[in-house]
Amino acid sequence: MSARPENYIPAAGEDWLLPLYDPLQRFVFREKHLRRGVLEQARIGPRSRVLDVGCGTGTQAVVIKRAHPDAEVTGLDGDAKALAVARRKLAREGLEVQLDEGLATALPYPNARFDRVVSSLVFHHLGDDVKRGALAEIRRVLAPGGVFVLADFGPPRSWFERLLAPQLLKFEQARTNIGGGLRDLLSQAGFAIEETPLYSMGFAQVWCWRGRA
Repeated sequence: MSARPENYIPAAGEDWLLPLYDPLQRFVFREKHLRRGVLEQARIGPRSRVLDVGCGTGTQAVVIKRAHPDAEVTGLDGDAKALAVARRKLAREGLEVQLDEGLATALPYPNARFDRVVSSLVFHHLGDDVKRGALAEIRRVLAPGGVFVLADFGPPRSWFERLLAPQLLKFEQARTNIGGGLRDLLSQAGFAIEETPLYSMGFAQVWCWRGRA
């Protein structure tokens, strides 16, 4: 079990908001678009080893395991309460996914352990130094030729998103995302990057960065 750092932001932002996390994902963050986009971009092959970093309540892990029953799927999150929700969700679905408590900056796995790593709507919670540490760890655990799929807030595209961008820029952890800096951080970590806008939440644009190790 990993001790959470003082500035750790849990899945729902605050522990007491956890019961609202899944409904908010569905209705505010248009979760179906997010989960489908990550799955498509990951291009998971037969018997792949897949890690979901910041898996929260396990929805993306469920989607991956449903689509690829032969894949070895692992979810990692620093929020023990969110992982408890994920375990109940997986039990209801009858799916086998390994869930581990830990931090993205200290992944408890050996080098080159996974063929695919995914992470969705996590990096805008992280300061730049933590982003760099997490990317270095993700690069470490990816097998040669492996792929990392990162879905998160990125530069605005519509006039309304541009209008609201200054409000989002007030949140220090989100500045690099909104300013378009995630591509540079991924490149610095050693990834060859493909960048694709996934969908708009109305107030913000969700992008996908597909990085090959």
